[in-house]
Amino acid sequence: MRAYLTVNDVVEILGISRSLAYKVIRSMNDDLAAQGYLTVAGKVPKKYFEEHWYGLEDGGKKS
Repeated sequence: MRAYLTVNDVVEILGISRSLAYKVIRSMNDDLAAQGYLTVAGKVPKKYFEEHWYGLEDGGKKS
């Protein structure tokens, strides 16, 4: 299981353009950086993406 989603993953999951996927990832990484986390350009942690986009916690339950 991969820990990070790439821009191609976000494009496929959300059905959006690559440029919009980069904006989504950049926004999420900006939020993480503001919280003091290190980020990787062009990638977003899978768990954070799922929690942020779908509002899911561990176990797939909505918060």
